[in-house]
Amino acid sequence: MKVVLQRVVRAAVTVGAEPVGACRAGFVAFVGVGADDSEADAKQLAAKAAALRIFADSDRHFNLSIVETEGEALVISQFTLLADTRKGRRPSFNAAAGLEVAEPLVEAFARELEEQGIRVGRGRFGAHMTIEAINDGPVTIVLDSDDLMRPRRS
Repeated sequence: MKVVLQRVVRAAVTVGAEPVGACRAGFVAFVGVGADDSEADAKQLAAKAAALRIFADSDRHFNLSIVETEGEALVISQFTLLADTRKGRRPSFNAAAGLEVAEPLVEAFARELEEQGIRVGRGRFGAHMTIEAINDGPVTIVLDSDDLMRPRRS
């Protein structure tokens, strides 16, 4: 599972002309789910995202988490994070999980953020979305479940 966090002043997502999710100051979390990912990966990455100190304190040092700033999050599924661009000019998305695996794991990620006390807006899974975000910093952090310590699957 890969997650790209973009710190924002605010963000909103629409499908067609319909607003479906938004957040005030906090981050947008773009979540890409791989075929081998699990609910444990989703929960672990969400807990990591909630605890990351990527928000400035009064001395402008990255000392605060989204929880400590009472920030909000907007969670958007993005299978293109799993793109394989090693061959040719057209990316392959074979490593991305299908709908039946990916959708519940994106939701598990969002629910875990909520359990950490964060207000969470959501995109619409599988829809063509328009996202408006006012980046803050800019600060962009990439999280990958393969980089976190976890027991090997057999």
